[in-house]
Amino acid sequence: MIDNINLSRRLLEQFLVVAQEKHFGRAAERLGMRQPPLSQSIQRLERAVGARLLDRGPNGVRLTPAGESFAADARRMLDLQSASVARARRISAGLEGDVRIGYVSLMSQLYLPTMLRTAAEQLPGLRVHLQHGSSAGVADRVRIGTLDLGFVRDPRRLADDLVSRVITTEPIAAAVPHDHRLAECVDGIELAELAQEDFVLPDPAALPVLAEQVRHACWQAGFTPRAVATADDLTGLFSYVAAGLCVSLAPVELRHLTSGGVTLLPLRGGNGYLDTAVYAIHRSDADPTVTRLLELITALRPRSP
Repeated sequence: MIDNINLSRRLLEQFLVVAQEKHFGRAAERLGMRQPPLSQSIQRLERAVGARLLDRGPNGVRLTPAGESFAADARRMLDLQSASVARARRISAGLEGDVRIGYVSLMSQLYLPTMLRTAAEQLPGLRVHLQHGSSAGVADRVRIGTLDLGFVRDPRRLADDLVSRVITTEPIAAAVPHDHRLAECVDGIELAELAQEDFVLPDPAALPVLAEQVRHACWQAGFTPRAVATADDLTGLFSYVAAGLCVSLAPVELRHLTSGGVTLLPLRGGNGYLDTAVYAIHRSDADPTVTRLLELITALRPRSP
């Protein structure tokens, strides 16, 4: 029965060489074997298939109609076997497969397009699935395994089986209305110059890392920011500034996302709280696909001017 046929790669290769050479002697020489064992192998193949695949003659052999069909299928089987092995190796090496990525707000406009474009160019077998969430939500889903990789700004309180690494570091800048008295100071200002200004502050519950950075940076600059409003996301924060009601602090990379009414100014000085980081988080037992993607992202590593 056909289920009992052992169509080994070696046997299929032997048959195809005979089919190409149309001569057992030349085929045996090409295969580096003696002619009698080759003839016996082909005879066993024909018995197993239950059909005559070759017509033997004094000057060589030719394929029968059944042999022609079998030869075409044998080539496809060998190609499929090679492709299957290669694909398994690509997946094992992290070059192919599916990866589920979680991210927090605004990263989709800042970093993900470049990552997706480069992954498509260098890892065309990788399928990326994006899901949005809060830092805590993304971290929790990475921990339980419904996400493979996460990008967050707040790596605190991560589970023990999660690993984090810094993908990029961004300076914090002063966000002021476009007609503010300091808006023309393109070379930067001292944070203390904002001591008498009204501030819109990041909501500590929604943006805990940035809220803490603003508070500590202002404290080191010698003042407590006078809050007239809070915002639970960065677009809301910029809306208050664009309205001319107050100033704030935000990552400088967000200059591409501000409205025409906001100017981001560099902050001078060595304040340790004037940098913010983007982290990649994943499980400690991440598969090679995640590892390979992280290598690619690290090589890209966007840097602020």
